[in-house]
Amino acid sequence: MLGSLLAKAFGVECWTLMSRSMIFTNAHLIFPNGVRDGLELVARDGKITEIRQQTARTTNEIVDLGGNYLAPGFVDLHIHGALGRDTMEPSADAFRAICDYHASGGTTSLLLTTATAPIAAIVDVLNAVRDCRSSIKQIAGVHVEGPFISRTKRGAQREEFIQDATATAAERLLEYADVIKRITLAPELPGALEVIDGFCERKINVSGGHSDAWDDEARAAFAHGMRSVTHTFNCMSSARRRVIRRVAGLLEFALSEPQINCELIADGHHVSATLMKMLYRAKGARGISLVTDATAGSGLPEGSRFSLFGNDCFVENGVCLLADHSALAGSASRMIDLVRTLVRDVALPLHEAIAMATENPAREIGLERKGRLEVGADADLVVISPELEVMRTFVAGEEVYTL
Repeated sequence: MLGSLLAKAFGVECWTLMSRSMIFTNAHLIFPNGVRDGLELVARDGKITEIRQQTARTTNEIVDLGGNYLAPGFVDLHIHGALGRDTMEPSADAFRAICDYHASGGTTSLLLTTATAPIAAIVDVLNAVRDCRSSIKQIAGVHVEGPFISRTKRGAQREEFIQDATATAAERLLEYADVIKRITLAPELPGALEVIDGFCERKINVSGGHSDAWDDEARAAFAHGMRSVTHTFNCMSSARRRVIRRVAGLLEFALSEPQINCELIADGHHVSATLMKMLYRAKGARGISLVTDATAGSGLPEGSRFSLFGNDCFVENGVCLLADHSALAGSASRMIDLVRTLVRDVALPLHEAIAMATENPAREIGLERKGRLEVGADADLVVISPELEVMRTFVAGEEVYTL
């Protein structure tokens, strides 16, 4: 309110006052190639304007970070919900609640992720995101997960809404190419390759997932532009016999192809530490993007019940499950929980775990100003304690969470 009154009274002078620099100092800065000390970061108008040697000063512009870590804000490509709210509720209120909760885990950009549903219901979500994304800065777009998936690898997705990859359905989605940043589909489905062509032409990242594909089917999808796989190890085919030969599935294809980026739900429930180590050895730090796959159970107390687009689910021992215990129903985690798992349980260097939560996912969907500490990038920042807890989160230089 005061800012608005000053703006009317003083015009440009007030803009100068309100857009002054913020200097983040007294922190260990995390870059993809390591952690550096003795630096301070300067932000102005929501952008990083300088990273320089730390100097002694006392001004109102200083943000003293108390010797904690300073990292780029996390980028989550795969979030369904939190606190009982679901992305399939096509409302700004639900989207804001999801974004606010995940800011407590350091996430500053995310893809609201749909469930397998009728195309009309997915379109409702896309319209709602189109209407409100400018007012909710954390929303980077939408990840459409399904309905073009395998029935045998559906996981917690509803079978009755699964369909083949038809041109008609794809055309309805492509009307929202400005909103959709990523789509998960099973490359072995009839019509999948033509649909992949259409999405790639519109610069939408295509990810193979919920798939029972053979090696040759995965390879064909790669030739048409598929460059990612969804929640690696979960709901995807692996090596098996075809007549007398043992043949790779989508998993082994992804592990063997350097240009494929692998989503990883590193919550300690979806994938064991040994499998995470194997993925890291195969892909390296640059080939993995951490995702929470958080559903509406995230942030709810133990034993809470929630819905995943009509499927009854509950939270048990820190994980989300279908009510009949037949499958995991996403995770109950935040991004900082995944980083902590990689550092403590898989013994990865902190800077590499952070890169998997920032630079890698941002690169996957073309967010050139996200996920990095460099001049010109957005001032999306997360302050992390030595115990790997999120202390503060900033979006475009504005504090959106503090512990």
